[in-house]
Amino acid sequence: MIPVAEFKQFAEQQPAFKVLKPWWDVLAEYLTVAMLMIGVFGCTLQVTQDKIICLPSHEAQENSSGVLCQQLLPRGVSEQMGGLREVSGLKNNLDLQQYSFINQLCYETALHWYAKYFPYLVVIHTLIFMVCTSFWFKFPGTSSKIEHFISILGKCFDSPWTTRALSEVSGENHKGPAPGRVVALPASPGAGAGKVGDSEKEKVLAEQPEKVVTEPPVVTLLDKKEGEQAKALFEKVKKFRVHVEEGDILYTMYIRQTVLKVCKFFAILVYNLIYVEKISFLVACRVETSEVTGYASFCCNHTKAHLFSKLAFCYISFMCVYGLTCLYTLYWLFHRPLKEYSFRSVREETGMVDIPDVKNDFAFMLHLIDQYDSLYSKRFAVFLSEVSESRLKQLNLNHEWTPEKLRQKLQRNARGCLELGLCMLPGLPDTVFELSELEALRLEAIGDVTFPPGLSQLVHLQELSLLHSPAKLPFSSLVFLRDRLKVIRVKCEELREVPLWVFGLRGLEELHLEGLFPPELARAANLESLRELKQLKVLSLRSNAGKVPASVTDVAGHLQHLSLHNDGARLLALNSLKKLAALRELELVACGLERIPHAVFSLGALQELDLRDNHLRSIEEILSFQHCRKLVTLRLWHNQIAYVPEHVRKLRGLEQLYLSHNKLETLPTQLGLCTSLRLLDVSHNGLRALPPELGLLQSLQHLALSYNALEALPDELFFCRKLRTLLLGYNHLSYLSPHIGALRALSRLELKGNRLEALPEELGNCGGLKKAGLLVEDTLYEGLPAEVREKMEEE
Repeated sequence: MIPVAEFKQFAEQQPAFKVLKPWWDVLAEYLTVAMLMIGVFGCTLQVTQDKIICLPSHEAQENSSGVLCQQLLPRGVSEQMGGLREVSGLKNNLDLQQYSFINQLCYETALHWYAKYFPYLVVIHTLIFMVCTSFWFKFPGTSSKIEHFISILGKCFDSPWTTRALSEVSGENHKGPAPGRVVALPASPGAGAGKVGDSEKEKVLAEQPEKVVTEPPVVTLLDKKEGEQAKALFEKVKKFRVHVEEGDILYTMYIRQTVLKVCKFFAILVYNLIYVEKISFLVACRVETSEVTGYASFCCNHTKAHLFSKLAFCYISFMCVYGLTCLYTLYWLFHRPLKEYSFRSVREETGMVDIPDVKNDFAFMLHLIDQYDSLYSKRFAVFLSEVSESRLKQLNLNHEWTPEKLRQKLQRNARGCLELGLCMLPGLPDTVFELSELEALRLEAIGDVTFPPGLSQLVHLQELSLLHSPAKLPFSSLVFLRDRLKVIRVKCEELREVPLWVFGLRGLEELHLEGLFPPELARAANLESLRELKQLKVLSLRSNAGKVPASVTDVAGHLQHLSLHNDGARLLALNSLKKLAALRELELVACGLERIPHAVFSLGALQELDLRDNHLRSIEEILSFQHCRKLVTLRLWHNQIAYVPEHVRKLRGLEQLYLSHNKLETLPTQLGLCTSLRLLDVSHNGLRALPPELGLLQSLQHLALSYNALEALPDELFFCRKLRTLLLGYNHLSYLSPHIGALRALSRLELKGNRLEALPEELGNCGGLKKAGLLVEDTLYEGLPAEVREKMEEE
């Protein structure tokens, strides 16, 4: 027995399949229902009333017994009555039981099997047709796809986003609706004729765009739940499309089903036409029952033969119509391009030009839906459109990122500008452009950013960072940013992805680019021309260039800061650097340099040079820096330098020298002649001792000696009375001179990681040194006199 729940579920699922039944399948269903009713009606009559009534003929008149039945038979009935002869007014002396016996016996032996079982055959044939019609819905290889498609189709049809999207594009195409008005679209229709009426209604509206609804639209805004459902539908449609377009099993199965129905139709029709004449009103019966009844020949009357004959002809008529629908189905299957479905008409009506054409089983099912109601495919097409999907994402973004929430994320960046940073969002919220106070915008890992016209509301915007966020800029927005934007940072996989509009920002002062050159362009290191960037002062390029990009010379006359970070790739052909006469800061980081480039020595305006993360072993060329008379900062850190040449003394104007993370074991005594030196960083080396001449550096304020092998400090070091920072951590010091008390300006002292047993109490004379600025083990700090600790802990 079928449970009620399963029957209810089956009843709910059955109407869903109607969307995949074209008009000929629907007509075939009605025909099968009619044929089934004929069979059921015939079976009911046969079970309740069908019988045969026989009369015997006299034994003596057997030779002429056929005269009576032949006269009673209609014209055209064959001469099959045998030897029956006319009997008139004879008493046969048969009782009721004998008549009943003869009737049953003649019914089984004399009546043709087609006349007896015709209603049952109709029922069986009709059930076979029904099974054939629904076979592809239940076949394991197709049922899952069909059910999945129908479930997605229904959700897409009923989704509020469908109505909203079609309303928006219809309003844009018609250019007629006022704000708050949309073109009327039908709500979710019911099944059958109601859906066809909705489809016709929409087509009429499409043909008459001037007719608009003055009432508010049914769907104006989507709540969060509806938006999430629509986003999930987009993902389902994409996955289903990829899965279904791989083959044509549904199309093949439908063809097989149709061919099977055609073959079955012809077989049934032929034998019905042959045997329909066997349904006769009068039947001759000859049985050897003379010993029981005294008669062997009987003339019988089939009581329901006339009605069964009419039902048979009616059944054959329905069969012919059914067969014609099957033949038309085959014609439709083989004379239409059913493996490709074009949304051309939908694109023309809705304006969604990016709706893709589909193929194979996906296309076939959409063709079937078109036969049922083309409105389904139109509303379903919304979820194949990337424009529609992006609009939905944009709408959800705007709901999620309100202006108030964005204002909470505003921070001051390193340049002191009010910055908004957005990371890994599906798009750029339109609400960003309501923050008119915004000065810097940082977008990271946001795909396909398109700046809308609302960008012109950011009147204070000066900085823009696009980190793995390709952006499109309309011409109107480019005009707005061209003279306003001062700083832009672009990071991408390859430099060819840098938007071209970046090189048209005439007011740009800083340009930071990060990305790789393609293998074929790595040596040439071509970039778009920077000639239009006449205000550019800072250019930073992190890439794998083989040489300095040729476009750098376009801005050579006014470029002040150039940074080339090559990620370890060797940079050759640096002669073009000589053209940068106005350059003040130069960074050649991780460029595989083994020597200081000679082109650098020609930069008379150079003030800072950074050669970090190269392969420098010798810096004998340091003497040539005396031609760079304005050089104040030299960074040679993170290299393999083993010694510093003595002619470093020539750099009298040098103020900052970074030599950390090298292989130095000694420092030259001539370093003490660099009297302008204010910062010296020689940490992370192998120094064992310091030259006493360091005491001559009276301007020294910052000295970093951490991570070396120093065992003692020269007393002359404490003559540097302007020292504020002294980093001695992680050396081999076992003793700290009491002369450290002479460093009255000292505010930061690092002593961790040494072999000190105690700290001198003269630390109390360092008036600027507080506990927070003293980095040392707790036990050593606790060993200081109490008054010294109290003095350091004072605020």
